[in-house]
Order: sequence, then structure tokens, then C-alpha cells
Amino acid sequence: MTDAEQFAVAWGAAWNSHDLDRIMAHYDPAVTFRSAKAKALVGSGELHGHAALRAYWAQALERQPDLHFRVVDVFEGHGMTVITYLNHRGILAAETLRFGENGQVIEASACHRRDMT
Repeated sequence: MTDAEQFAVAWGAAWNSHDLDRIMAHYDPAVTFRSAKAKALVGSGELHGHAALRAYWAQALERQPDLHFRVVDVFEGHGMTVITYLNHRGILAAETLRFGENGQVIEASACHRRDMT
């Protein structure tokens, strides 16, 4: 198993645990996160730092107590990984994660396929 695959397994398990400390442990304190879903929920599609990201994800987890991710595939690049996954509603999504020298995510972008139902 590659480092990217190991990261994806740990990342998915953290999300499925709904433990914010466990989730946040993957992210650098100065992380930048981009997501259309963040814009819809907290009014900004670009969040900066642990506090903003944690506040967003706390709201998202509270609204979706059945949230669950199943990793579908992992793509490894230079200092970055893309994880594709299905969420609890069967919607395909992708996270593009860029890593800093400390091994934590410094930039993350989430893209979700439209719900076609």
C-alpha cells in the first residue's frame, strides 16, 4: 500500500468516526479549504485555518449524523493526493489534497458530483 493509499484509509476512517479531533489531525493549522458546500453552509467557499474549518465541519456533521465515506480511488501526485469517494447518499466526490513538509494537508479542495435524483 502506498503512502497516499494509507493516508486515504486513515482519512476515511477519521471521517467515518465523526471525531473532529481525529479529522483535524490531518490538516495543517494554516490550511486553506475550498468547497461549494462550505459556501452554501457558512457563506464562504474558501476557509482559512483550523478554527474556520472545524466550525464548518462541526455544522456539517451535526446536519448529517449518518455521514459516511467509502473511498473509491486514490491518485498520487507530487506532494498531493486526490481521493475519490462515495458519500452516504451515493454521491461521488473528490478531495484534492496538497501536503506541506510536515506531512499535513495545507490546501484542500472538495468537488461533488451533482445529485442527479
